[in-house]
Amino acid sequence: MILFNCAFGAIVLLAVFQILLDLGTLATMLVRSRSVHVPDGVRFAIAGLAALLAAIGVGNAIRVPPINDIEVAIRDLPPEFAGYRILQLTDLHISRLFPERWARQTVDRANASGVDLIVVTGDFIDGSVAMRSHDVEPLRDLRAPYGVYAIPGNHEYFFDYAAWMRHLAGLGIRMLPNAHAVLTRGDARLVLAGVTDLSAPGVGQAGPDLSAALAGSPDDVPVILLDHQPKDARRAAARGVALQLSGHTHGGMIAGLDKLVAPANGGFVSGRYEVAGMTLYVSNGTALWPGFALRLGRPSELTRITLRTAP
Repeated sequence: MILFNCAFGAIVLLAVFQILLDLGTLATMLVRSRSVHVPDGVRFAIAGLAALLAAIGVGNAIRVPPINDIEVAIRDLPPEFAGYRILQLTDLHISRLFPERWARQTVDRANASGVDLIVVTGDFIDGSVAMRSHDVEPLRDLRAPYGVYAIPGNHEYFFDYAAWMRHLAGLGIRMLPNAHAVLTRGDARLVLAGVTDLSAPGVGQAGPDLSAALAGSPDDVPVILLDHQPKDARRAAARGVALQLSGHTHGGMIAGLDKLVAPANGGFVSGRYEVAGMTLYVSNGTALWPGFALRLGRPSELTRITLRTAP
């Protein structure tokens, strides 16, 4: 899988470089009104550069991600929750490229992060329960004082959604498909809500429903929303959500590629956004889809979010 991604990445990058080189050559010919010869050495050089960048990109993709620290100020956050820390994992895509050993190392780093709560915003796997049950087993050991909560991503619907929901719950992960939990510290409360993925109706499952997710939740309590895809962030902001955590985009994978990814994701691809009074954070992902596993300028991450009270 590593060799496949190196080779495929080199081919894709070389194609881009060749097109850019040929466009530059054509532009030069038009300006000079004569033919221009590109030395063979130049084409060999860009082939070598494509191979080198592909190898670097795959290496960046398959590493165990570092901790990325951010702070989020939330209006009306109870003082008891000031300094509360949440670790977001997303887009693990546990597979032949990200197997049990990688999952174990990622879990160990997550458990050592010293957070209060761990959340996973979807795309746990690539493969069926029968194929991946051994590789996801380390997730059973995820530990945080306030628990481990998660939502499905679009890839869970590709591989028997119901079976994966049962299996993940059996690992001790509390799933929140159009549901919520109330977190308490003393008398203070915080709502953690989750929705299903936009791809769910395509396989006969319930689509994301924020109203259902918040049904019965206490009023006048800040809401943190887990939504795999960021494109509906404006709707969440209109419902008064304070913080939305998303993934799905992989940060665009390669710097510059985010411009192509943005339109399909409501303009949200990587990092922090302020959306009508709500903070949206789109993680670059803990891993990514193994079919094209390159990262250049868009590093993987375990995101540690510290909550602060907005002035």
